Amino acid sequence: MLTAARSVADVTVHDLYDAYSDFDIDVAREQALLLAHDIIVWQHPFYWYSTPPLVKQWGDLVLVHGWACQRDGTALHGKRWLHAVSTGGSEQAYQHNGNNRFTIRELLAPLEQTARLCGMRWLAPFVVHGTHVLVDDAFVEAAHDHARVLTALRDGVLDEDAAAELPRLNANVAALLRQV
Repeated sequence: MLTAARSVADVTVHDLYDAYSDFDIDVAREQALLLAHDIIVWQHPFYWYSTPPLVKQWGDLVLVHGWACQRDGTALHGKRWLHAVSTGGSEQAYQHNGNNRFTIRELLAPLEQTARLCGMRWLAPFVVHGTHVLVDDAFVEAAHDHARVLTALRDGVLDEDAAAELPRLNANVAALLRQV
């Protein structure tokens, strides 16, 4: 998925683990990057029902009261937030009757609420399930769909109203693309 994201023109890829391997986050730099973009994509493996540690720390330090949220915190109002996640578990494992008892959308609820608290528009997550058992063709298809979603967001041709309500954005990418 990272390679797919890098292949889309006018998409900024910012790898937190490359930038901050020491976990010493430059908050001013990160806030400037957020201000410079209308669509924020958190791309990461689904890690113990959440984000990896550095992504969590980033959120704690960068999305602060008075800047991103709460009183006078309007810096991110109107921007869009998308999670692009990969899981080791199958899609069936992330159902009410599955091993994990909750859907990915339900497990991402705290992040969805964070986006809403920041005045951002939440889109359904782009989820690639069962990555440890996927065959090459499935990886290629997922990467292609990811690039299509990023391109559609960039070009304003993704039906965001429909996308916001889906349990998983990439369940039917073609149906979300508006004809222009």
